Amino acid sequence: MTYVVTAPCVADYSCVEVCPVDCIHPMPDESGFDNTTQLYIDPATCTDCGACEDACPVSAIFAADKLPKHWAHYARINAEHFTRRDGEPEHV
Repeated sequence: MTYVVTAPCVADYSCVEVCPVDCIHPMPDESGFDNTTQLYIDPATCTDCGACEDACPVSAIFAADKLPKHWAHYARINAEHFTRRDGEPEHV
């Protein structure tokens, strides 16, 4: 299981500040930061601690197994954010 960011995300970085493994992206020094409308949790790096879920001011983060049905597709959206076009992981 991992955590997933969904539609209400406003990219305010409260979740980033509490993440012990820096699995939430993009960060200010990464490409795409200037145009981002939401953040993404790297499923390969997430340790399932839940700190991000508690810190999110708009309740946009859910454990993957507790995603509301209407936002279930965000599990794929988050995972795809970390996969390059050649299928290899973007962030390792």
